Amino acid sequence: MAPWSTYRNAASVSATALVTALMISACGGGSSGDTATTSASAAGGGASGGGDVQLISSGKLTTCTNLPYEPFQFTENGKVVGFDVDIVDLAAKKLGVTQDIVDIDFAAIKSGAALNAGKCDVAAAGMTITDERKQNIDFSIPYFDATQALMAKKGSGITSLADVKAKGLKLGAQASTTGLDYVTKQGFDPVQFADSPKELLGLQTGQVDVIVQDLPVVLTWLKKPDIGAKFEEVASLDTGEQYGIGMKKGNTALAKVINDAITQARSDGTYDAIYKKWFGTEPPKTS
Repeated sequence: MAPWSTYRNAASVSATALVTALMISACGGGSSGDTATTSASAAGGGASGGGDVQLISSGKLTTCTNLPYEPFQFTENGKVVGFDVDIVDLAAKKLGVTQDIVDIDFAAIKSGAALNAGKCDVAAAGMTITDERKQNIDFSIPYFDATQALMAKKGSGITSLADVKAKGLKLGAQASTTGLDYVTKQGFDPVQFADSPKELLGLQTGQVDVIVQDLPVVLTWLKKPDIGAKFEEVASLDTGEQYGIGMKKGNTALAKVINDAITQARSDGTYDAIYKKWFGTEPPKTS
């Protein structure tokens, strides 16, 4: 990504300094090793409340995510869309920039590796706030209340994790997720899949008998006729999870912009409209 040039007040730059700056720029200012950043206010973000936010790419709020994870983020007509995308767009608007999305492995997101390596400014991937993840990244205030669900073939007779264990069925889960953590703590050793599409395929092809996944994702899958005809949600697991937008630790300026954007959206009705757009219902009153 192209680095931001350092903002200078032209009125304060002498003719000699200006010539020197131009010479330096001509000699090597555009090299790939240049990693300088500047505040969002230099790109117009200051007028929208951006303050001293540092972004890795000029005019962009770069988001790391893990595609697809419908309805939170997925590709439609060549464009990445979804609930998370719309939430981050609120912060981008405040900064006076546009959102740029990078698809990356979820393990690199939750560990903070992608943020620390300068791959992105924020991480939005239907990511649950946990104490373990807080060791590696900072989170925004919660923007979504989540829970897990079990999905299996219709007529399986499964209504709980206890049934899965009693029937000796093979359980599947997405790697590096809280769903995996939850069932592991319940004594299961599930088959792990790299992402949600592979997990669904594992169920469809009989590699596993039942899978655990975030409830909104399961409900979105079941809306597809070919999937809904054969499979169903067999149990809801109330895990009390909440999603947050991730940032590099210590990035308080960006955290403030994102928190303000979420808070404002909740108060002015924008959040409700985005929620209904992607889930078809009003958000729970407890959110």
